Amino acid sequence: MRLKFVIVLFQSIQLWCMVAGASAYAQSPGNDTLKLSMKDAEKAFINNNLTLLAQHYNIDNASAQLITAKLFPNPDFNFANGLYNNTHDAYRNQSLGLSQLFTTAGKRNKNIVLAKISIDQAKYQFFDLIRTLRFTLRSDFYNIYFQQQSAKVYDQEISSLAKTLTVFEEQYHKGNIAQKEVLRIQSQLYSLQAEYNNLLTGIDTTENELKMLIKASPGSYLLPLVNPDANHQISVTTIPYQQLLDSASVNRYDLRNARASVNYNQINLALQKAVAVPDISLSVSYDKFGGFNNNYLGGGIEFNLPFFNRNQGAIKQARIAIDQSKVQLQNQQNQVEMDLTTAYKGALRIEKLYNGFDPDFKDNFTHLIQEVFKNYQKRNIGLLEFLDFYDSYKNNLLQFNNIQLSKATTLEQLNFVTGTPFFNQQ
Repeated sequence: MRLKFVIVLFQSIQLWCMVAGASAYAQSPGNDTLKLSMKDAEKAFINNNLTLLAQHYNIDNASAQLITAKLFPNPDFNFANGLYNNTHDAYRNQSLGLSQLFTTAGKRNKNIVLAKISIDQAKYQFFDLIRTLRFTLRSDFYNIYFQQQSAKVYDQEISSLAKTLTVFEEQYHKGNIAQKEVLRIQSQLYSLQAEYNNLLTGIDTTENELKMLIKASPGSYLLPLVNPDANHQISVTTIPYQQLLDSASVNRYDLRNARASVNYNQINLALQKAVAVPDISLSVSYDKFGGFNNNYLGGGIEFNLPFFNRNQGAIKQARIAIDQSKVQLQNQQNQVEMDLTTAYKGALRIEKLYNGFDPDFKDNFTHLIQEVFKNYQKRNIGLLEFLDFYDSYKNNLLQFNNIQLSKATTLEQLNFVTGTPFFNQQ
């Protein structure tokens, strides 16, 4: 009887080991499954992302400000008709006036330049948002894929242990095994279910973020299509560090925006100095029955006298803004170099760890577990030792998935920091 039980136990567990990938994790794909490659995800992101659409309106808004900056001031017209005059007919006592403001010191041209810089800044902010959201998209894509692979490991082990527990309970009630063996299986099963639940919660959270990025249906089940072997051919060392740094300096749109801010503030200082120069208003007037003579036609010029207000405060503020933007630019450059150094070191460590794994590790370990099953069947090892090997198998597969995920995300981090798709993974 006991031998028969052991054989049944061995067959139920061995079935789990041999059927790799046969069972899907709790969120099994259905009719609402959305299978997508990285290329599909990025295309949906560019076409459908509402955050990008909202940010793009800032470019349109800045372009509209350029139109305003190019416009000339409208002329002023005035007309007056006399209500009472004891000498002439009141209704014939009419006067007309026309005046035009002319800006001086190149104020209009400087405002046009500022408007153009604002358009560039809006574009830089838009493209930097794309860079940031694309990094989130690609990181989430790989995160979901490798977590789903880990979820399959849990699902398989939980399913196997649940069947094993049923067999153990039956044998316990028949008096063939001790209760402690049943409790040990139960404890292992509950622990796995708790870990599994936490993993699924993490997958759901990441899926929701990715769905928002590509505007997918909330009820859809995402199934990323990834070739994990493709990453094995990508090496960080193929790109020299200095090339990465130079690319970041040129292609990071937040750096471009910081440089544009310095330029904007410098032009603004010139504009504020120009504001101190009075504008001129030229005018012509006609008075049918003027105080000097009839049909009076005159011309005039008007401008303020800058005795007190020479725009001193705005000029000082503009100078301060230049100094501030230069400091912010330097800080941004330092931050980029610091981020790149950290990401590069991390990528090298992960690549070394990844390359240290034997490509045949999974198959060899699976074979080892099968031998452990046989030894347990022959009672060469006890239950606790058997479960330790069983748990080790799960942990090693999860660790390998995490290392593959780490390599993918560190390469994406380098792309993000440099603003250049050096490591264009599938």
